[in-house]
Amino acid sequence: MQIQTVGILSPGDMGQAIASVLNQNGLKTIAALDDRSERTRQLAAAANIQDVGSLTQLVIESDVVLSVLVPAAAAEVAKEVAEVISNVAKQILYVDCNAIAPQKVKRIAQLIESSGATFVDASIIGPPSRVPGRTRIYASGKQTDEFQQLRNYGLDIRVIGDEIGQASGLKMSYAALTKGLTAIGAELLIAAHRLGLDEQLWEEVSSSQPELAAILTRSIPSMTPKAHRWIGEMEEIAETFKEIGLTERIFYGAADVYRLVKDTSLGKETPEECERNRPLSEIITILSDETAPN
Repeated sequence: MQIQTVGILSPGDMGQAIASVLNQNGLKTIAALDDRSERTRQLAAAANIQDVGSLTQLVIESDVVLSVLVPAAAAEVAKEVAEVISNVAKQILYVDCNAIAPQKVKRIAQLIESSGATFVDASIIGPPSRVPGRTRIYASGKQTDEFQQLRNYGLDIRVIGDEIGQASGLKMSYAALTKGLTAIGAELLIAAHRLGLDEQLWEEVSSSQPELAAILTRSIPSMTPKAHRWIGEMEEIAETFKEIGLTERIFYGAADVYRLVKDTSLGKETPEECERNRPLSEIITILSDETAPN
């Protein structure tokens, strides 16, 4: 099958960035924007994604559907898509790009394949970016050759195996390091602030762990408007680790950190509203003050 039209579920920060790359390289991208927020509509318009209205119309017009959602929505949306595929009897490739546990993506694969469609497990590592090389899409499954067509349209797709769950497992392992470290860093800096030791701690970290200081300086400010999305991702990591006999408690704790951040003024900002040059010390002060126990 020659891919000509790509359906995006959904054109949020990452979805619209992927669509923008595909559009710039000659592919048509579409989305079902009925009942979607004004922000989502604006992101879609900025990426030149065409609105086809309903999920049914998206399936009818698409050759491949990329599912790029918050983890909690992945299974339910897949179920809805599978029902549409069965109803319209459309041959389509469904690529799950969500940050979900391998055991969950295997269940989704069975659901999609039972509807008559083909399935690829994929994971996105890197920020929403239109710069080549900054964002990688790892893929696994027996239908990855078809998905790899999108390499000709600007996406960095890297096949790592033919088993569903391998790509998702890689994402879980990598995000456990990056986003887990951000959660630990945010919590320990808030703790030091409340203990009146933030300046002393930061001086020591900057001196003895300059690489770590640089990572936290970069990662914590960019985390705050995304914290609401990362709660589910930490929970998926916890379930992944539990499934293979490791403790899940570390990452349920990380989810709790992001849950606290989500309810602050910084957590309620959109990425567009976030002040990119806000000092880390100011961010920690706000997070500390707004999450302090009564």
